[in-house]
Amino acid sequence: MNAAEKIFYEMQDCLIKQKNAFIKEGPPSLAQRKKSLKTLRQGILDNREEIEKALISDFGNRSRHETRLLEIMTLLKGIDYLCSNLKNFMRPQKKHVPFHFHPARAYVSYQPLGVIGIVSPWNYPISLTIMPLATAIASGNRAMIKPSELTPTTSNLILKILSNLFPREEVAVFNGDAQISEKFISLVFDHLFFTGSTRIGKIVMKVASENLVPVTLELGGKSPVVVSSKTTMDYVAKEIVLGKLFNCGQTCVAPDYIMLHENQINSFVAAFDKYTKEFYPDGPISEDYTSIINKHHHNRLKKLVEDAAHKGATIVEVGNNPKKRSQHQNSMAPKLILNPKDEMDVMSEEIFGPLLPVMTYQNIDNAIEYVNSKPRPLALYYFGDDTEERKKILSRTTSGNVCINTTMKHYALDDLPFGGVGASGIGSYHGIEGFQSMSHAKGILEFRKWNMSNLIQPPFGKLADFFLNSNIR
Repeated sequence: MNAAEKIFYEMQDCLIKQKNAFIKEGPPSLAQRKKSLKTLRQGILDNREEIEKALISDFGNRSRHETRLLEIMTLLKGIDYLCSNLKNFMRPQKKHVPFHFHPARAYVSYQPLGVIGIVSPWNYPISLTIMPLATAIASGNRAMIKPSELTPTTSNLILKILSNLFPREEVAVFNGDAQISEKFISLVFDHLFFTGSTRIGKIVMKVASENLVPVTLELGGKSPVVVSSKTTMDYVAKEIVLGKLFNCGQTCVAPDYIMLHENQINSFVAAFDKYTKEFYPDGPISEDYTSIINKHHHNRLKKLVEDAAHKGATIVEVGNNPKKRSQHQNSMAPKLILNPKDEMDVMSEEIFGPLLPVMTYQNIDNAIEYVNSKPRPLALYYFGDDTEERKKILSRTTSGNVCINTTMKHYALDDLPFGGVGASGIGSYHGIEGFQSMSHAKGILEFRKWNMSNLIQPPFGKLADFFLNSNIR
């Protein structure tokens, strides 16, 4: 038996033990769930310095402030939100009962599914592992987790933290390479939660379907930015630099390309360069500028730039000291790609890096038509104050979520559902929608022994005729 087979049998054994424990102990109470969430929260707080160090080790350079903001703070606020709203989430929802069933009571009770499988990505390995786990715990489930093999130091830290916080029958972590991930997604979970690329998401869904395991797929895609011709570039560029260069663009909801009116391109390039220099004064070697995760992805991004240049795009390197990037392993200076064309790889692949194609349009209908010609994105961003134009963007495009006059911040709003549509994902988490996605909505009808429906039964007579004639018309 090789190592992969051994881990597979360990995972199977763990799944059986978790399912048996779930059946034996039953759904945890509100108090038990809150206690587990608070334990999880404290575990993150106690290890925040280790988390920062692990991410720096895995990325080569990872901004400590970005880690605190986008991994730790966002996660803590999400857990707090679940604790504050859990009682309301768990409350049965009353449903309408038609008159001819009176007296009766109908309601929906949200029941834990059992064991949730969680496959998490490398770009935000802490928050995108622990927030789905927190949602699973809030919903009353147990969980098995497969973190990314591309962030081994952080994945080992996740194993260490969670092993110290929870017994293996409640939460278990399995590390390993892509072969282990393949084995993991083949297990018969009660629900499988995957965050990653659309390409891998298709594989996950296909494998899970063999066992009829329901899935939540948090994928990605090319999230567009549409800028009104009537807005000024200074504010727009500032927000786009922040959204694009946080984590060096390695964010599933980072702006992937921008659409400007053809008269705005020069002012946008100048403003984007200005704010890149302001936010990262030392350029790609700034302490706050995160590196690309590894050499493979660094080379992938270089090939996207080379392909775009070869096919006629203009490449504009922005910010200070772009040539010093070699001083940081796998660092890459931000680049604007002007005049991109659909046949370029950068316009067909999710970028996941500090490259921003800049497109132009003649009128807003052109921009909407282009967005609608592509797979539905995980996020869409609109900048402008034109009410009618905004309504048109919102009503005529379909995306996971929309931000008006900002980017990415919707992820931090715990009361909004977060998820994609079509190629960008299936299902959502955050908010009550996350709780419900990892629960079974059990419809319950409580009848009284004597009920109005007793009057409508064989042998049918005039009363039944009167009732049917009154209701079938």
